[in-house]
Amino acid sequence: MRFEHAGIATDNAEGLAFLYEDLFGCEIVHEERFEGLKLLFLELDNGYFELLEPVEESPIGEYLEENGPGIHHVALRTDDIGEALGRAREVGVELIDETPRRGAWGHEVAFLHPKSTGGALIEFVQH
Repeated sequence: MRFEHAGIATDNAEGLAFLYEDLFGCEIVHEERFEGLKLLFLELDNGYFELLEPVEESPIGEYLEENGPGIHHVALRTDDIGEALGRAREVGVELIDETPRRGAWGHEVAFLHPKSTGGALIEFVQH
């Protein structure tokens, strides 16, 4: 597995993207609307920032109301998401997604429950 991206919940993805472009020298390489969200991906040498802005009712909107802006999840890239989920089950991790589903960019994704991973929401991503 390798680092894929850090998902950051925000109420202003473009404003945060401008800050990150100036601060880190990264640029937007992908933008889409997905499941009530505006998603902006900024590329770094070793992964991405995924900026998540709710544009309609969504779990990210609820997250922002409860927690405010900040890191929402960390994504790890895998070549075999089924195997990664199987390993997570073997070691007793609770899965949010029992089977992979379509995520941003059309990739297969699955989430692990934070109560099983030290409080961190972890996403597996397979291109």
